[in-house]
Amino acid sequence: MHTLNRHILASLLFVALSVTTSAMAQPVSMSAGTHELKFRFQGSARNYLLHVPHNYNPQHPAALVVALHGGGGHAAYMADDERYGLIAKSEREGFIALFPNGYSKFPRGRLATWNAGGCCGDARDRNSDDVGFVRALVDEIGAQVRIDRQRIFATGMSNGGMMAYRLACEAADLFHAVASVAGTEAQADCQPARPIPVLHIHARNDTHVLFDGGTGPDAFRDSAKVMNFVSVPETVARWVKRNRCDSRPRRVLDKPGAYCDEYSGCAETATVRLCVTEAGGHSWPGAQTTRRGKEGASQALLANDVIWDFFKASAAR
Repeated sequence: MHTLNRHILASLLFVALSVTTSAMAQPVSMSAGTHELKFRFQGSARNYLLHVPHNYNPQHPAALVVALHGGGGHAAYMADDERYGLIAKSEREGFIALFPNGYSKFPRGRLATWNAGGCCGDARDRNSDDVGFVRALVDEIGAQVRIDRQRIFATGMSNGGMMAYRLACEAADLFHAVASVAGTEAQADCQPARPIPVLHIHARNDTHVLFDGGTGPDAFRDSAKVMNFVSVPETVARWVKRNRCDSRPRRVLDKPGAYCDEYSGCAETATVRLCVTEAGGHSWPGAQTTRRGKEGASQALLANDVIWDFFKASAAR
């Protein structure tokens, strides 16, 4: 009788431990909506926003898009749909959107920058480990929602776009593809772990990060906080070489006010695509509101559609 009781108790304990272990192995099911959260990294509390779309199903891993704000901005600015529309796009397409906050000396994370290599501001000057921060934050998110590890992407605006390039250089094992808007490469040394699909979007008349290289009149007033920006053609040429693509692109979009060229034949099915708008200045094409330039964003191209289509195609290859 005592032996039977011991067997029953042992069985119940085994079941309880199995259930507990299984529960711990599964991500927490976070509710739909936008959540303002903090994450402690290297002794500092960093802010971030996480948007979970209403059609998120924890039984099915979702794609994750990491969206990096521009220099002098902050996470909530990038999450503003009037300026970027990424939350609305998340709702339509079902991906989870993560808006990390760059390095800031202010408690609320305002006037933040990213250490993208040669740019920008305090993040660069203090050598902030922003690659490490983003890596750790993606792991943190993976404990809160179920993400598809084969569909983790990064995009960014200006300094955030430069940071996306740094992630391509140093975290190609984590990110499946990156897209930069109005931000050229700022890395002096880039050795990605594998060929990685890259999309670059830029206005021909950008007055901040000049298309043909250099710092424009609308850049930071303190030129020491930025850099002599690499040109768009040079940035693209570097990635064509790294991904071992064909040197001649094909035109995949040609419409009034915008065009896109794609370099194919790359190693491991990676691609490099360049999309250029004639107008819009230093802004996010398709945005309804912009304060970064002297003109409204170009409507000839909808950056969110182009970026998400590029990410989807990259994951399908």
